[in-house]
Formats: sequence, structure tokens, C-alpha cells
Amino acid sequence: MKQVRVGVVGIGNMGSAHAVSIFQGKAGGLSLAAVCDISRSRREWAEAAFDGRVKIFSDYRELLKDGELEAVIIATPHFLHPEIAGAALKGGFHVLTEKPAGVFTSAVRRMNAAAAESGKVFSIMLNQRTDPLFQRLKESIEEGRLGEIKSMVWIVNNWYRTQAYYDSGSWRGTWSGEGGGILINQCPHNLDIWQWLIGVPDRIRAVCRTARYHDIQVEDDVAIYAEYQSGVSACFISSTGEYPGTNRLEISGSRGKAVAENGKLRLYLMDCDERELCRSSEQAMPEPPVSFEEYGEEETEDGHILILRNFAAAIRNGEKLIAPGEEGLNSLWISNAAYLSQWTGDWVELPLNEVLFEALLKERQEREKQDFSDALRHQKEEPQEAAARGREPGTSDEVYERRWSVRW
Repeated sequence: MKQVRVGVVGIGNMGSAHAVSIFQGKAGGLSLAAVCDISRSRREWAEAAFDGRVKIFSDYRELLKDGELEAVIIATPHFLHPEIAGAALKGGFHVLTEKPAGVFTSAVRRMNAAAAESGKVFSIMLNQRTDPLFQRLKESIEEGRLGEIKSMVWIVNNWYRTQAYYDSGSWRGTWSGEGGGILINQCPHNLDIWQWLIGVPDRIRAVCRTARYHDIQVEDDVAIYAEYQSGVSACFISSTGEYPGTNRLEISGSRGKAVAENGKLRLYLMDCDERELCRSSEQAMPEPPVSFEEYGEEETEDGHILILRNFAAAIRNGEKLIAPGEEGLNSLWISNAAYLSQWTGDWVELPLNEVLFEALLKERQEREKQDFSDALRHQKEEPQEAAARGREPGTSDEVYERRWSVRW
């Protein structure tokens, strides 16, 4: 079957990794035909890495005019994801975008509408959905093994970052460059798994502390409390300033609980529903037996590669997407609501007031006194990109870094 000719827009950290994987034939079904980046140094890197066998563009609009391309992968700064994806979908291309889907929900909803109208395959790089432990946990919930879900608590503060990390690019740690801090940069995968497992909440109250640990303009410490009309509650705590960190996810139900921590999933299951005991007329009920199941990390290929292959298979033979692009909106509802809750000092009902959110975000961008496009033109080179210069272009060293994987 013919391979899908793809162009990668944005060849920084993640874009270069995707491009090299495709070029080396690891993403079965995809063929690298073009790359694009506004940075001359990145284009020079691509010329060497791909032996002149791949077309190179400095403007994504020119790339989209290439008549030989069938699909586009977007790995640019966050604000540009909806704009480029929308243009590509309207141009008749299949699209795979990096996370997050965007910075504010109205732009992402327009992107999703363009995808629906196009009839093209639209996916998002939510690669943590390929993790066997998360998949087994989702199956356990859907099969009713935990009973009726009561609550979720997720402490994920092992996203430690140094000040040097934020200083590595003028766009980092800013409202204009990233559109937020830990919620929009480090946690989209966690927020996606949250909603993937138990759904999008109905209202949120959050505390997002700005510059608690770093000299930045955005939040590096977050606590979210969420409620569902069904009665389910959720608590999400994260930080980039605590070391050593914790990554512990606990979901409680009426028939038991699940705990994911340290690379293991533990299920504590009862053979009856706790609420049946609660309603009993007997004062002293015997404690129900609790069975225990434990699952460890399984050897699997990198989730990024699996998403790329799934994208190709969806285009070529209609395989079901692991991460449909439209679902990128769900985690963004949560992060936008958390920000709005902090800014207004109140509960935020979902779907949120998009006009108010965007107005308050704009205020913060203006206070930074920097234009986003200027920040992009003058951004510092990331250490990872500089390190790539020292490698032999296109070798196996150009791989997905460990810090992008699930960090238990």
C-alpha cells in the first residue's frame, strides 16, 4: 500500500524527533516529504539530517501549496496549532497536531469544525493514551470493575524544572509565548488522561500560583478541585518546583479503588457494592473481602511512534484513532477553567465564558510588554537543539527524550 507523504511544520524538539522517526522508517505508512521552520539554523540542520532528500520551507503556507503532500504534522508553539491545522484541513490535508490543541477553547472549537467539514483524518499527539497501565485502568472503569466512580485524586509534581529551563527561551514561562505555565505546557497529557478516564467536570475551583518557585510570568504551582453533576469529585495537584516529586493517581469507586504509582497499577476490588453495605439495617456488618491485582510496566514502543503509526493506518485503511484531534478540546476546557477560576477568584462552570477568558488572557499578555511574534523571532536556542548540532544528523541519537515519557 502506498505510503502517506507527510510534511512536518516546526522542527524544534518534538518536530525534529517526529521527522527523524518518519525519515528512518519507524512510523510505518508515513514518508517524510517536507519540513518547515522559521529558524534558518533549523532548516540548515534539516538539510544535513535528511541528505537533501526532503523539501524544506520557511513558511507553512508555502508548504501547504506543495501538490505532493497528503498530510501535515504540526509541532509549532501552542498558539499556532489551531491556525495551521485549520488551514491544512481546509486545504484538504490530513492533520496530526502536537498537544496542547491550542491555548484557548474558541480557537480549538473552530479548528474542530474545520476538521468535521473536511472529512480528513485529524489526530492529536496524546501519546500517554498508549501506556498499557492507563489503558488497563480505563478498561477496568468501563467494565464497571470499580463500580460507580466516587472520586479521583492525582498528585503529579514530578515535573521539576530549573530556572535555566525557563531561561532557555524568551517565550518560555510567558502568557504571550506559551499561553500559560505548567497546565498548558507540562500537564496537557495528565489533564487528557483525567478526562479520558472519568470525563470533563461540570465546575472547577482552582489556585494557580504564579512564580512560586521560578522567575516567570505564569503559574508553576497548581491545585484544582472539580465537581461533576453525578457527584464525582476530582483533585489535581501539580508543580514544577518540587523535588523529588510524586506521581500518584487514585480513583475510588463503590466496588474498590485503583492506584497508579511507581510504574504499577494496583486494583483493590470488592465482590459487592459498598453502598449496599451502607444501606444495611444491621449495625455491625462483616467487612467484605478485598481482592488485589497488580500490573507492572510493560515493554512497549515509544508512544509517539505508536500515535504516528495509528495516524498513518487511519488514513490508509480507516483504523480507529487512538487520540482523535477533536478530543484535544477536553483537556483545554479544564486548564482554561482553572486559569479563569484563579483570575476571578470564583467557581467556573463548564463550558466556560470564552469571551471573558480571552479578555483576561490578553490583559496578561499586554502586561508582559512583548509581542508574541517578536518573541518567536528572538527566542533563544534550546539546549536540546544546540546539542543536536553535535550529533551526526539523522542518527539514532535524534530520538524522543526520556523526559517526554510517563515519569512515575
